[in-house]
Amino acid sequence: MNKFFELLDQAYDEMVEIRRYLHQNPELSFQEENTPKYIAEYHEKLGHEVRTGVGGRGVVATLRGGKPGQTVALRADFDALPIHEETDVPFKSKVDGVMHACGHDSHTATLLVLAKVLNSMKDEIEGNVVFIHQHAEEVLPGGAIAMIEDGCLDGVDVIFGQHIWSLNPVGTIEYRQGPVMAASDFFNVKIQGRGGHGSQPHKTKDSVVIGAQLVGNIQQIVSRRVDPLDSAVISIGSFEAKNAPNVIADSATLSGTVRTFKEETREFIIEEIERIIKGTCLTGNVDYVYNYQKGYPAVVNPQEEMEFVAEIAKGVPGVTSVEECVPHMGGEDFAYYLQKVKGAFFFTGGQNPEWKETYPHHHPKFDIDEKGMLIAAKTLGAATLTYLKNNN
Repeated sequence: MNKFFELLDQAYDEMVEIRRYLHQNPELSFQEENTPKYIAEYHEKLGHEVRTGVGGRGVVATLRGGKPGQTVALRADFDALPIHEETDVPFKSKVDGVMHACGHDSHTATLLVLAKVLNSMKDEIEGNVVFIHQHAEEVLPGGAIAMIEDGCLDGVDVIFGQHIWSLNPVGTIEYRQGPVMAASDFFNVKIQGRGGHGSQPHKTKDSVVIGAQLVGNIQQIVSRRVDPLDSAVISIGSFEAKNAPNVIADSATLSGTVRTFKEETREFIIEEIERIIKGTCLTGNVDYVYNYQKGYPAVVNPQEEMEFVAEIAKGVPGVTSVEECVPHMGGEDFAYYLQKVKGAFFFTGGQNPEWKETYPHHHPKFDIDEKGMLIAAKTLGAATLTYLKNNN
């Protein structure tokens, strides 16, 4: 394993170069064109079997080891976000209004260079490694489910993935058995009242008043209807009823998100939101239209595979802490892979301790300490090689 770690150390500069190139040239979800071409060409030069257009815009490359064995899949996403970058780094985005504000550029650079190093050792590898480069993680329905339907997991025995985490110091690995990231759903409700003059509210059906009541009533679901030991979040992110100040709105639209870990809690909240909407609108004598969109399911790590990766991480050079974390309420379509095959998903620290301020994911000043990529590559690679050796 020491040889493998040394080879990655030697390739670190290339990893940084790739990450910065991708950072300068971001592409939005379902609009990725040059990024998958870049990824495919990189793997083709290594001599890997390459499939493009997987599930739409995904790329799948396969390394055949020199010895027979099982197949490990490694996944990285490569889409960016519609955010205008506000950092002052020399490699900032060249695309106005688009940036890699979630670390997907680093995920891709990590996996590409890891593939190159593993390729240089292929005669010693006991099995196969599948590199899943996924498009459109940020936007529903996501790229994972389409790539799975297109066969990216065919023949795969286990899958490993990681997410760089800007708020955790470099050197840390966080993991969790069981639910680690929440199911992420979205909903909207349009309240249809009857508008009119602000001086004559008795002749109207005030959609703003009903909407305000609805915001408060919905908040009671988590605080009063869900078991306090069962985590859930309901947040109203948008309330729109734009009018002149002396006009009572004819309609109002509310939009929000729901985050849960248990499927039964998810279904309960869906029904409770509509029950509360129906009752609140009945009180105000207004009509409504309710739409609920299920997003990604919860990411649930199997115990055996997650414990295996956590134990491997303890022996990775540069790792200073391996700790079990609390569940994250963010969503991830890596969940779909774990519904099909066993595997593990973990978080790699990307915070530079010398920076005065660190910004969270999806922030216009988001950035990472690139040394986190090296630790991620070593952890994923060590888990891959050890798993193949142990299960030959």
